[in-house]
Amino acid sequence: MPTTIAFLSGLLFSCGLILSGMSDPAKVLAFLDLAGAWDPSLAFVMLGAILVAAPAFALARKRGRSFDQQPINLPPTRNIDARLIGGCLLFGIGWGIAGICPGPALVLVGLGNAKGILFALSMLAGMLIFEYLERRTRQTTC
Repeated sequence: MPTTIAFLSGLLFSCGLILSGMSDPAKVLAFLDLAGAWDPSLAFVMLGAILVAAPAFALARKRGRSFDQQPINLPPTRNIDARLIGGCLLFGIGWGIAGICPGPALVLVGLGNAKGILFALSMLAGMLIFEYLERRTRQTTC
C-alpha cells in the first residue's frame, strides 16, 4: 500500500508540475528574469503549494504517522548553518542556470527531454559525490 500511495502522490505532483508550467525551463527562467520579461505566474503556483503544504506539515508533525500508519520522518533540526546556506546557494545557482530543479527534472526525464535527462544525470552524480565525501569525512573523524 505505501508504494501505491507514493506512486499516486508522485503522479499527482508530476501532473501539477506539467499543468502549472513548472516543468518548462523557459517558463521558470522567465520567472527568474526580474530585469527582463518577468513572468510572475509561477509565484502563484508557489503560493498555492505553500498554502496546501503548510497545514499538511503541521498535521504531519502532530500525527507522527501517515494516514496509512507509516512513520513520518521530518527533519529533526531547524538550525540554519553555513552548510544549509551553501546548499541553498548551490541549488539556487543551478536552478537559475538551467531553469530546472529536481522535481521537474524527473518529469522531464519521463517526457524524454534531453535537457532534463542531462540535468537528472548531473544531479545523480552530485548526490554520489556528496555521499562519497560524507563517508570520507565520517571515516576521518571516527
